[in-house]
Amino acid sequence: MQIWLFNVQNPLEVILYGTSPTVAQNGPYTYKVRYLPKENITANPNNTISFLVPREAIFVPEMSIGNEEDKITTLNLVVAGAPALAPNGLLSMLNNIIKKQNSTLFQQRTVKEIVWGYSDPVLKALPGLIKDDMTGVMYPIDNALFYILKYNGTDDGLYDVFTGKDDIGKRGIIDKWKGQRSVSYWNDTYCNMINGTDGSSFPPFMDKKKLLYFFPSDICRSIYAQFEKEFKLKGIPVYRFKIPPETFASPNANPDNKCYCNEKKDDCALAGILDISSCKEGLPVYISLPHFLYGNKSLLNEVKGLNPNEVEHSIYLDVEPVSTVTLF
Repeated sequence: MQIWLFNVQNPLEVILYGTSPTVAQNGPYTYKVRYLPKENITANPNNTISFLVPREAIFVPEMSIGNEEDKITTLNLVVAGAPALAPNGLLSMLNNIIKKQNSTLFQQRTVKEIVWGYSDPVLKALPGLIKDDMTGVMYPIDNALFYILKYNGTDDGLYDVFTGKDDIGKRGIIDKWKGQRSVSYWNDTYCNMINGTDGSSFPPFMDKKKLLYFFPSDICRSIYAQFEKEFKLKGIPVYRFKIPPETFASPNANPDNKCYCNEKKDDCALAGILDISSCKEGLPVYISLPHFLYGNKSLLNEVKGLNPNEVEHSIYLDVEPVSTVTLF
């Protein structure tokens, strides 16, 4: 797992004058992941296997641009996120606490703090309102205000996956996730479907004319990839399947995306971002491709220093066509 962080170059100008932020990309910071064996492996009568995928990350300095102590000027998640969710009666108290703790919209933190969490003074000063004063990109706050995915020492839920014993074409296909055959995040049967595999492998006898469906649980929905090219990866023949631009297109361009839209918000038709607050307990969490690739031009106009390009910022899977295992 390689992480690039945006280093804000003009925080004072943004705060004092409303200037558009200018960012510079720092990275990669590289972590070794997916090296742990599956846990709680159980064979089921319907030819499925149940298991958990434990998550752990170890920093790899020789594959990184620096170390985890590098300082980055970044958005203050607590200051930026609290006002959007706090009840009106708490806004005045929050503002007073933010001022008292000398917290601002931007802050300087180490890479390790940003990614894996740090004790936030504002959260710490909210007695009785929160259970934890930690926040970060990969650290959850178990309360009504903040939630971001925790990684180390966790899993993303129990998978039930077909073995292919009765039908080889179903091998690797997800039967259930967290005990359910669909999610309940979206107000639509189509958008709630769990399609395909977890992306680590696919049914054998791969046909490059067919779409590859998979379910990345972190984005709370199923997506698909289509064949782009055939080549050799470290000497191994692979098929590259790429996520098409219409995946995060606006409903105007791709009507199938309308059910992923929160019609209560005015960003429903904005291409390039996906509001996943419905699966993050209503918290304001959005995802996009790096540098707002395929995004609405207005997104790029709001931030200087973004340079989207398909070579670096698109999502693709390189699959060995015989074993149908995804290679990295």
